[in-house]
Amino acid sequence: MKEQQEGPPARRGARRHRPGTAGLRTTVEQRTTIAAWFAGRLPGEWFEGPADVAVDGDEIVVTGTLPPVSLPGGTPDEDRAVAEGARIGGFREDTRGHRMRIAEEAQAAFGRTVSWAARCGATEAAFTTLGVPVMTRLRFAERQVLDTLIDAGIARSRSEALAWCVELVGRHEGTWIDELRQALVHVERVRVKGPGAAEAGADS
Repeated sequence: MKEQQEGPPARRGARRHRPGTAGLRTTVEQRTTIAAWFAGRLPGEWFEGPADVAVDGDEIVVTGTLPPVSLPGGTPDEDRAVAEGARIGGFREDTRGHRMRIAEEAQAAFGRTVSWAARCGATEAAFTTLGVPVMTRLRFAERQVLDTLIDAGIARSRSEALAWCVELVGRHEGTWIDELRQALVHVERVRVKGPGAAEAGADS
């Protein structure tokens, strides 16, 4: 079942991005500022430790860790997953109104849609996620890959096949992607400290 966006009905179809910000690369400073805002805004009793705040040009995804479920020793993994899922579901329902208010504030402040997720033990669930269309041009051989996935019943459309390919790369090359992301963060920090930044500070 498709997850419904948690927000006021009158605003679900509204444009949530500031003009010219949707899809743009997010800087290290922006990520730090947004994470700090959520650290101060989220109730301290919600999660164990600080929430993970992931940011891109379209969306902010807030993932918090809930307290573990206390179960007798030897509880089967299937039952443990049921208990953890129930705790996540309870958190979602109990905090819905509060999370909606926080999301509205963050959307107004940062021009991005806010999505929520929670983890408990080995179980993690996303409450809402933003599907962002990405325009691209593919050559014949690349289109053939997508069409093969459709013919095989793995995907129903080229867009779904492309999303499947991206997910597969992220799953099997996750470590490499993480290393690349950290390298980009380092490059961004070095760029900020560069001569251009010093000149800008001197002019202000």
